[in-house]
Amino acid sequence: MGTIELRHIITEKLSHIDDVSFLSAIKTIIEGKVSEGTYKLSDYQTNRIDLARQQLKNKQTISHDDLQKEIDQWLSSK
Repeated sequence: MGTIELRHIITEKLSHIDDVSFLSAIKTIIEGKVSEGTYKLSDYQTNRIDLARQQLKNKQTISHDDLQKEIDQWLSSK
């Protein structure tokens, strides 16, 4: 399992935790590991950003409302 995948899993898990003291402890740990300076994007992140910019340039976008309708339709079909 790579770094990016682990970050996604951890982020997802953290979004479901309501224990303030636990989250505070995690915050302290993270702040101790965060490096100062410029953030370096991975090749995957850079490629995703380039793709998103190209889609925006080509007007391949969807409004938030339309996206929400698609999600609602998908969820109701499950």
